[in-house]
Amino acid sequence: MSDLAISPAARAALAEWLSHLRALDGRAQKTIDAYATDVRGWLAFLSNHRGGTEGLRALAEVPVSDLRAWMAHERARGVQPRSVARALSAVKGFTAWLSDRQGGDATAVLSARAPRFQKKLPRPLTVEGAADVLDSVGDDAREPWIAARDTAVVTLLYGCGLRISEALGLTGADHPLPEVLRIRGKGGKERLVPALPVAREAVARYVALCPFDLASDGALFRGARGGALNPRIIAAAMERTRNRLGLPATATPHALRHSFATHLLGAGGDLRSIQELLGHASLSTTQAYTAVDAARLMEVYARAHPRAAG
Repeated sequence: MSDLAISPAARAALAEWLSHLRALDGRAQKTIDAYATDVRGWLAFLSNHRGGTEGLRALAEVPVSDLRAWMAHERARGVQPRSVARALSAVKGFTAWLSDRQGGDATAVLSARAPRFQKKLPRPLTVEGAADVLDSVGDDAREPWIAARDTAVVTLLYGCGLRISEALGLTGADHPLPEVLRIRGKGGKERLVPALPVAREAVARYVALCPFDLASDGALFRGARGGALNPRIIAAAMERTRNRLGLPATATPHALRHSFATHLLGAGGDLRSIQELLGHASLSTTQAYTAVDAARLMEVYARAHPRAAG
C-alpha cells in the first residue's frame, strides 16, 4: 500500500516516534527501519480499510476489530506469523507513544494478542563439530594471512560468543586483544566478554601475517584488497568448510555463537551469566538455550536408556 494513503499528520507523528527511538531508546538502525516499514503498512491499511485518513487521536483509539482485520490482511498476503507478531509489536509501541501525546485510550491495541508461531530453536554445532570448524576453516584460503584471518574471526564467534557484526566491528586499537573485551552490541549496549587465550593467539597470528597497516581507527579484519572485511566472506568460508566436513546447512557463522552459549550451558554455566556474555536484553531470549539442551538430553535418553526402545 502506498504512503500516499497516510495523512501528513500521521507521517509526521511516525517520523517523530522513530526519532524518539533513535535518540532515547538507542535502538539499532535495522530495528528502526523495520519498525518504520511495519507502522507505515499499518497506517496505509487503516486508511484504506476506513475509507480515508484518520486524525491522530483516532489512531490512538483504534478498535481491536480493525487490528484483527489488519493482521488477517497481512496473513492473507503471505506474511508469516512471526513477522506479523513483530509488526504488531511496532504498532503497539507507536500507538502507546501516540496515546501519551494525544490523550487517547490505546487499551484495545495494547491488549491485542499476536498470532502464535513456533519459535525456532538455535541449531548449535556439536563440541567436536565446532572444533573441526576452527581447525579447518582456513584450509581453502589462497594465502596464509587470509587463512589466519578466517580462523581468528570464527574463533571469536565461538570462543567469545560474538555476533559477526561485533567481531568485524573490532578496530586496530583492539589489538592486542585484552583479557576482557569491551563489546558494543545491539542498540549500542556495552558488555564485557572474556577473551580466551586461544582467541587472543588467533588474532595475534592474523595481525602478524596481515599485509595491511592496521590503523587504530580502522577495521581490524581486512578483505583481500585491504578494505573492511565483508561478513559474506566469512559466511562463504563457513559454507565451504561445512560442505567439506559434512556439517548441516545450519552451520553458519551465527551458529558458532549459538554453540558458544549451548556448550557453556551444557558445562554448567548459569543462564544469567550467559545472558550477560551474549548481550541479550531479556533473559527470555537466553532461555531458548535451555530448550536446546533439554532436546539434546531427550535424544541421548532415547538412544541410550535400556527402556527407551520399548
